[in-house]
Amino acid sequence: MPIYEGNPGVSINLAQALDRGDPANVSRLELGAHTGTHVDAPRHFIPEGAGADQVPLDQFVGPCIVADATGAAGAIDSDVIESLDLPPGTERVLLKTTNSRLWDRDSFSRDFVRLDASGANAVIARGVRLVGIDYLSIGDPAAHVALLTSGVGVIEGLDLRTADAGRYFLACLPLKIAGCDGAPSRAVLWPLAPARRRPT
Repeated sequence: MPIYEGNPGVSINLAQALDRGDPANVSRLELGAHTGTHVDAPRHFIPEGAGADQVPLDQFVGPCIVADATGAAGAIDSDVIESLDLPPGTERVLLKTTNSRLWDRDSFSRDFVRLDASGANAVIARGVRLVGIDYLSIGDPAAHVALLTSGVGVIEGLDLRTADAGRYFLACLPLKIAGCDGAPSRAVLWPLAPARRRPT
């Protein structure tokens, strides 16, 4: 699994083991808070911001749109956000980009698609409460600060390779780690039936 450049790696070792005579297998986990699929807490970019144990969980559970942003190259700016044609009232958006191909690599790549400040502000202006992306960073520092100071939930490290664009129900709860700047989480999507159009 790629790890963001400079972040701690992953180590999983048996601290207790049945085959060593212990009463149970007990693993010791060591990893960064921003490893794999994870939630960014405001404290990630805002010194006195809320920790992972304080983010509103309702942002991370509910109907969402997986939006096809595979046409974006480099930055997802306000024009790209407008081109996604998100339904009015959309509260949760997962951005499926060309980043999905990067999960096939063992090493981290800096060549990934991300939100810039204008894209983040366009998401905020639409009233979106949660935004996620299919690689290890939602955007540049200005995009992070804009989202997190506006109370928008952030999910990074989503694997959307097998998720087609469309309507889903999302559950992605961060581990409750007191005061932490982020937390690993597991994201699950259930497809929802397409919304019926009213006759005109």
